[in-house]
Amino acid sequence: MSGLQGLAQENIWFDKSSYDEAERRFYEGTNGIPQTSQSQNASKSEDQSELVSRLKSLELDHKTLHEVVHDLRGTLSKLESRMAVLEKSQTPASKTVTFTEAAPVHKPKVEQHNGDDDDLDLFGSDEEDEEAERVKAERVKEYAQRKAKKPSLIAKSSILLDVKPWDDETDMSELEKCVRSIQMDGLLWGASKLVPVGYGIKKLQIGCVVEDDKVGTDILEEEITKFEDYVQSVDIAAFNKI
Repeated sequence: MSGLQGLAQENIWFDKSSYDEAERRFYEGTNGIPQTSQSQNASKSEDQSELVSRLKSLELDHKTLHEVVHDLRGTLSKLESRMAVLEKSQTPASKTVTFTEAAPVHKPKVEQHNGDDDDLDLFGSDEEDEEAERVKAERVKEYAQRKAKKPSLIAKSSILLDVKPWDDETDMSELEKCVRSIQMDGLLWGASKLVPVGYGIKKLQIGCVVEDDKVGTDILEEEITKFEDYVQSVDIAAFNKI
């Protein structure tokens, strides 16, 4: 009976789970198996703390968002009230038209002559008109005379001609004499020179000044080409208005 009483007083069986956990740890340490229970507990505690921090952050964001919405609602109500005031102010009011009296028109006073009718010059206006017409006619006559005396502007042109001979045996001095022998009203010959063309042939380049109303290029070409023994053709090298 003493043995059973002693066994009943022992509480080892009630702490069996603790002893089993200690035995498991002992064998794991002996066999080199890492003890993961503490790391798992630590990771669980870290996960719980992270979850708590996230919840706190969400609550803070929710509170901030609620405040922003509240401010936006206040601003919107203010805008609506201002729009209502503006609409009322833009409503056209009844317009009143005021009329002002026109200023009185003053009629010119007619002077009354108490004297005799002999003082009135009934024919003075006719005499003044005749004098004005006479002065106007004299001025027109003077202007016409001045315009007639003024020399009119004569349109002139400067022409450079290329006169080509038949061959290199053509006497170019005689050719130039033939060209310069052409004389007509409004024509004035100028300087000349011989310009090589090729194969020993030279052409006569001669300038002249003509009055446009009297002498034309076609007349010059026709007159120069009449000298068939010397002249093969005539070309207009340059034409300028003066």
